Amino acid sequence: MLKFYLSLILLCSIYLSRAQVIAQDISEAKDSIKAAKKAEFVHHIGNGYIPLKYFNLDLRYLVKYNQYEGFRTGLGGTTSNALSDKFRINGYAVYGFKDAQYKYSIGTGLRLNKLHNTWFNASYTDDLQETASTHFLTDKRIFQFFEPRLLNISLFYHHKTKSASLQHDFGPKLNSEIQYSSSEINPKFDYRFITDEGIYTNYNLSMAKVALYWSPFDIYKPTENEHKKTHNGYPKLTLQYTQGFNGPEFGDFSFHKVDFKSTYHFIYNKESHSEIDLVTGIAIGDAPLTHLYHAYPNNINKATIMQRFSVAGLNSFETMYFNEFFSDMFSVVQFKHYFKPFYYSTFSRPQLVLLSRFAIGDMKNKYRHQGIEFDTLDKGYLESGFELNQLIFGFGLSLTYRYGAYHLPELEDNFALKFTFNVTL
Repeated sequence: MLKFYLSLILLCSIYLSRAQVIAQDISEAKDSIKAAKKAEFVHHIGNGYIPLKYFNLDLRYLVKYNQYEGFRTGLGGTTSNALSDKFRINGYAVYGFKDAQYKYSIGTGLRLNKLHNTWFNASYTDDLQETASTHFLTDKRIFQFFEPRLLNISLFYHHKTKSASLQHDFGPKLNSEIQYSSSEINPKFDYRFITDEGIYTNYNLSMAKVALYWSPFDIYKPTENEHKKTHNGYPKLTLQYTQGFNGPEFGDFSFHKVDFKSTYHFIYNKESHSEIDLVTGIAIGDAPLTHLYHAYPNNINKATIMQRFSVAGLNSFETMYFNEFFSDMFSVVQFKHYFKPFYYSTFSRPQLVLLSRFAIGDMKNKYRHQGIEFDTLDKGYLESGFELNQLIFGFGLSLTYRYGAYHLPELEDNFALKFTFNVTL
């Protein structure tokens, strides 16, 4: 009988021990699932989405502000893979309180090849666009919780655009996209474009674009559904060609544009690195001002340095006034060096950043752009300064100084003191 009870106790202890191991495995599995779901949620938020079951809400359209629309608010998003991984529907609708106008876009995509992420896309957009801004088709989705340049932009054009595109990845390191679009353009400022055919205040554009994005030193690990990036390498290179067509069945102007940008990071350790960014472009032919270049200005034209106090951008010229310069060919080089943070705390990790920026450009037929006064960058524009980032709750300070050929007579007008805001998920 004693042996029976001892055997029973031994079996019970083995069972309990095994049950504890199983319970621990289940708990670890649950924790792993929770961690994976949390990481996926943070990834979506970092890309500007709130993931719902069949629809991902786009945070970019909730609230914005600029000088023309005032507050701009609305909703947008795209269908998720839970609804279908073979097609998608995306769009947004917003309202500007100052101009009292609705804007919207609706689009769809059909996946043609999963291995190479090949999609055919079509869309219709009725919205505003910043004058002389350049968008690269292959740019990965860029989302900022706060976009400081938007606050002070005043020069927009209204466009109604129909577009069709084909995106294709030759591999995880080489992405491409081609697009054809047809647009009705209405500048929202006093502007007249003079060509051999006449004077235009409104016009139609038909454009074909081809873009390539190459990041040769990224490292990817194949997974069941995708290639997961394990190392972010540099340089990153983007090249885009644009052809504008004219004729009875096309637009009003014929022109060519070539745009290129690259970025290189010198990583010294986990806490200190340097960045060099280059952007360059040239437009040849009858390209209107709306589709030329500015040099990313971010300074408002006010009398004193404190009246100009606002928020610094990530890659903008903080001392360059909005609408001060336009070009049909330009180059911008920016250098930044990030030092190791002074200390770490829950709400603060102050970090010193030294920066210097240079821009040069020109315009062949400036007289063809009437109604707006501006200068070119043919003498070369320089500014340098520093940032003290993340002093508290992601906020910091920036001070930059304008010097060289475009130095202004009043010393104070060459300085820009601003907030910075940096948040890392």
